[in-house]
Amino acid sequence: MAMQFPKGKFISMVKVGEKGQIVIPKEARTLFGVQPGDTLLILGDEQTGIIVTKPEVIEDAAMKIFEEMERKPQ
Repeated sequence: MAMQFPKGKFISMVKVGEKGQIVIPKEARTLFGVQPGDTLLILGDEQTGIIVTKPEVIEDAAMKIFEEMERKPQ
């Protein structure tokens, strides 16, 4: 049940199976380069929900935060 979005963007609704599993739609796997055997990071917040991403996405964001922290005088 994929919807149309601008290039490089994706959103879809998926169902959780009896074993708690979801299937990442083929279009999303292709767009984001997710391959069988890849490790994905699950981030969650009780109020805002769940994010599924590749670990390197968060690693890049964390490095930017650390760099910014180093620039600020303490």
